[in-house]
Amino acid sequence: MKLEIELSGTTHQAEILGAGRLLACVIDGRRLQADALEIARGIYSILIEGRSFEARVETFGDELRITIGAERFAARVSDPRKWRRNHTAASALDHKQNVVAPMPGRVVRVLAGSGDEVDAGQGIVVVEAMKMQNEVRSPKAGKVERLLVKEGQTVNAGDVIAVVA
Repeated sequence: MKLEIELSGTTHQAEILGAGRLLACVIDGRRLQADALEIARGIYSILIEGRSFEARVETFGDELRITIGAERFAARVSDPRKWRRNHTAASALDHKQNVVAPMPGRVVRVLAGSGDEVDAGQGIVVVEAMKMQNEVRSPKAGKVERLLVKEGQTVNAGDVIAVVA
């Protein structure tokens, strides 16, 4: 599968030659092998050329936000073969989007309630997991149509926390 990946403003050509956990890839003409495993929803353990990485991937509209250690990256992935009939990034963002818990934990703070207007990337709740607090953010600008959690509630990875319209 051939893809175009825009990573922090630079476009890269990628070809994925395998499927499953073990991947053979060609990125900008350079051949790589990767062992990638999703260990929790949106969290990946990746081994490339003997180096180990843990990547957290979150979707914000048509953009991916990737965190590896202390570094953050913004990415857009597109399949050049895909025909996008009547679909643009703007029209895709007009639909409701679920905001999900990236990992299991406990809701320690609610930052936005039902009916509140939020910007893309604005925090909705704070989830604490393993003594670390993680702000769960809105994937798009809009109105919090439903808030499905309250302070003190436990959540599992992938649980819907809110709906933004």
